[in-house]
Amino acid sequence: MGELSFELGEEQAILRESVRKFVQAEIIPVAQALDEASTFPSELLKKAHSLGFLNITIDDSLGGSGLSNVGANVVIEELAYGCAGVTTSIVVNDLALLPIVIGGTSEQHRQFVSPIAESGTLASFCLSEPSAGSDAGGLSTKLEKVEGGYRLSGTKQWITNGGKADQYTVFATLDPKKKHKGICCVVVPASAEGVSHGPHENKLGQRCSNTTTVHFDNVFVPESARIGLEGEGFGIAMRTLDISRPMTAAIAVGIARRALDESVRYAKERKQFGKSIGEFQGVQFILADAVTEIEAARLLTYRAAWLIDQGHRASMESSMAKRFAADTAMKVAT
Repeated sequence: MGELSFELGEEQAILRESVRKFVQAEIIPVAQALDEASTFPSELLKKAHSLGFLNITIDDSLGGSGLSNVGANVVIEELAYGCAGVTTSIVVNDLALLPIVIGGTSEQHRQFVSPIAESGTLASFCLSEPSAGSDAGGLSTKLEKVEGGYRLSGTKQWITNGGKADQYTVFATLDPKKKHKGICCVVVPASAEGVSHGPHENKLGQRCSNTTTVHFDNVFVPESARIGLEGEGFGIAMRTLDISRPMTAAIAVGIARRALDESVRYAKERKQFGKSIGEFQGVQFILADAVTEIEAARLLTYRAAWLIDQGHRASMESSMAKRFAADTAMKVAT
């Protein structure tokens, strides 16, 4: 029976340390100001790209960093320790490019993935709609077949980097009656005629992450920009989400870990009845629960990522990791 290891490899440990240095030097000093002013972290994203922390799961032959999913989650947790908003802005590039990597041809990889990955520009993943969030099969953004391609019409909502992206990966339907069987995936440049976006939405936290609606008004999409066959879009989206859920879980683990560290620091500084509150057993119980649940969330996240690296779908495992890690982040922060 093969050895079971819970240690990071040497390269992963070195990578984690390099991300920590970047976070301490570049992100933490400006994170609060970015959030309070809803300032998009353009310069930080440029620095992240120069260091290989953008497009981290995209193969290096296409201009990305080519990390495994476990390696990517190591990077993401450390980035999120500094600022979840900055991290979300970074990670969404992987989310937007993965459908093209999964379902696209080699030519489409060269046309739609490499230019984004190599330049450090941004892409957005357009699935959710005002009336279709979790129910992705019920989306109403419409594709109409025309000579040479399609006409795309509809509105996408809660789109990360929606107002900053140069390219959108869009899921739309040829026939709403067909539900998921009618969905297609297409790539649309932000500069295309008929594309526009709404204002940045004010959020509770992660304000520096740009979130908007994106509108498509009779936008022409050439057939060469369709990823996969007609009707394969839903499957491409679900496979993408299987891979991206552990990334979201890793963000939550980073948030929880930072909240715990801040809590421990405060528990040591705050004095009551002649001693620090961290010496009281009631406070120690809270901190012990937090440490335990953060560790459990990280292990669930790594397991899901590892399964994906081994070629498994891991739909259930990635969903478990995201659910538990997100709840842990909320509990520890509270």
